[in-house]
Amino acid sequence: MEDHPFASWLGRTETVEDELGATQARAAAAMLDLPSNSFEPGTPLPPLWQWFYFLPQAPQAHLSIDGHPQRGGFMPPIELPRRMFAGSRLRFLQPLRIGQPARREGRIRAINQKSGRSGKLVFVTVDYTYLQNEQCCIEEQQEIVYREPGAPVPAPTPSELPAVPEGAWTRMITPETPLLFRFSALTFNAHRIHYDRPYAMEAEGYPGLVVHGPLTAVLLLELVRQHTTRPITSFNFRGQAPLFDLAPFRLVALPGDTEVALEAQAPDGSVALRASAGLG
Repeated sequence: MEDHPFASWLGRTETVEDELGATQARAAAAMLDLPSNSFEPGTPLPPLWQWFYFLPQAPQAHLSIDGHPQRGGFMPPIELPRRMFAGSRLRFLQPLRIGQPARREGRIRAINQKSGRSGKLVFVTVDYTYLQNEQCCIEEQQEIVYREPGAPVPAPTPSELPAVPEGAWTRMITPETPLLFRFSALTFNAHRIHYDRPYAMEAEGYPGLVVHGPLTAVLLLELVRQHTTRPITSFNFRGQAPLFDLAPFRLVALPGDTEVALEAQAPDGSVALRASAGLG
């Protein structure tokens, strides 16, 4: 590991505190077309909604051309230009509660360099622990991928979606620009591929605006919450391919005894994001 170019970043830590204000939860509910009057101080924060808190606060002058904070600091200064949230694994031990101080502790677990069809890749694995009243509420392991520019990404050709298994829960999502903008605002994510169409198409080679992977993950877990009152104990997701604001895509959930298998299907029927939710 001595010749690893980012060896000094392994084990690096970061602590972020937040009051978990009700305003942020109510705004998230509005974005998701959910009732917002139930989010009073002390009520549980829905799973995955911790992503609307503990936000990055890089000064405007410290943003890179793509809208992300400049490299370095907690995350290593990887020079590959494309940065994406590749996936996450979470355990929900007890709910965070709105209006009470909480803390997120992060630690860089691993940095791995690989080669893929699009060229060089670097995967950064970060462990996060969310605490409230010194009790661990959520454990999360995120994977961030950095890659070379690669060839332009073609737009998917809409086609008839495949039949879903009996008993599956489904929902069609129209990824309109205001939805993408609101999610960017709620997560204080200035990555331009989600709201700046000329930049997304001309600088990064996408056919349209890119749907946030975490937004798709939140929508999938909300589909589960709409159909069961059982507690959600875990959630894992992995992005397979980007979704765009060019056509509706479909969410599919297949419930089992202790787990719900989840997919986000692109307009051509391919799987763009695969996930699973554990049930208590």
